[in-house]
Amino acid sequence: MNTNYEYTTVACWTSGRGGIMKAESIEQPIKFSSPPEFLGQSGVWTPEHFLVAAVAGCFVSTFAAMAEMSKLELQSFEVSATGSLEKIEGGLRFNRMIIRPEVVVYRDADRARALRLLEKAEHSCLIARSLRSEIVLEPEVLVQTPVSAT
Repeated sequence: MNTNYEYTTVACWTSGRGGIMKAESIEQPIKFSSPPEFLGQSGVWTPEHFLVAAVAGCFVSTFAAMAEMSKLELQSFEVSATGSLEKIEGGLRFNRMIIRPEVVVYRDADRARALRLLEKAEHSCLIARSLRSEIVLEPEVLVQTPVSAT
């Protein structure tokens, strides 16, 4: 089994403080800029958003894989992530990532298992594990029984 993987992206400057981001084997480039608070363009993705989105996306993929392997039936699953910047000696740095997953399961009996899998996903998400900032998990597991057709 291969244990080394590489992912290549190319950021191309277009104007001002922004450009487009491309990645191998991905058709759609993404327009980006520095954030408006750093004199960038508003309304487009920023490198800061990319980082926080990477944490959220990794968490979704990791938890979904764990739920599938453990046969946990999900009604819905959504993750909100917030990254906080702080000024330290030498510049700004992300000091904290808050991950707020919301899982909806069909049965109350699945609530505890879903919570255990969320905690396991927090420790297994490779993007979050790769960061030096504090990772805070604030999970919510809801139960919603399916509506039966009458």
